[in-house]
Amino acid sequence: MFSDFGFYFPIIILLILFLASSVKILREYQRGVVFTLGRFTSVKGPGIIILIPVIQQMVRTDLRTVALDVPTQDVISRDNVSVRVNAVLYFRVIDPERAIIQVENYLEATSQLAQTTLRSVLGKHELDEMLAERDKLNVDIQEILDSQTDAWGIKVANVEIKHVDLNENMVRAIARQAEAERERRAKVISAEGEQQAAQKLLEAAEILSQNPEAMQLRYLTTLANIAGEQNSTIVFPFPMELGKMLTRLSRDS
Repeated sequence: MFSDFGFYFPIIILLILFLASSVKILREYQRGVVFTLGRFTSVKGPGIIILIPVIQQMVRTDLRTVALDVPTQDVISRDNVSVRVNAVLYFRVIDPERAIIQVENYLEATSQLAQTTLRSVLGKHELDEMLAERDKLNVDIQEILDSQTDAWGIKVANVEIKHVDLNENMVRAIARQAEAERERRAKVISAEGEQQAAQKLLEAAEILSQNPEAMQLRYLTTLANIAGEQNSTIVFPFPMELGKMLTRLSRDS
């Protein structure tokens, strides 16, 4: 009896190994791309998958969103400024069959494509646009990547530019430019204020010239203000009407 068991024991072990190699368990976020004799058969999962050993092979794919860090890239902007830019890419596999069959390594391929696209898109914009319109650039890069990775069964959900680094000389130049811009705006505002004040004074002078009584009233108000300030010297302005009257008298005589 024991001799019979010793005879069947290797067979039992081989049967167990055979069954173990034929049974696969896929989690909820996993899919298995099955090949039979090297030809694509189906996409299976999640749950228990039974394969024919040697005849069938399976490649696992993960359907969860992947956060891929795009390495820092040297970019020359359209206005010839050298910057270093890095970003993060969010994507996921939506078609496991194409992700396995159409590209050798979809993670590496997506990373390389993201790097070249980042340099290409940012190189078409000036430095000010990189700093001020980052959201628009993110959308442009995302749309380009999504259209190009669609053949690989990959969906690019989002792209975020993390840092735009400048060298020290460029940082100082930008600081000087910002300071000059602030001074320019201050001078423009001051000039506009003086222009508006001069305009109001001109309008007031025109109104007073059309009403001699108002001019005299303004004259008396000014004298009252001067007298109330305890000045040691008071200068009385010469009335223009009196000057005109003296001029007419001299002509008549």
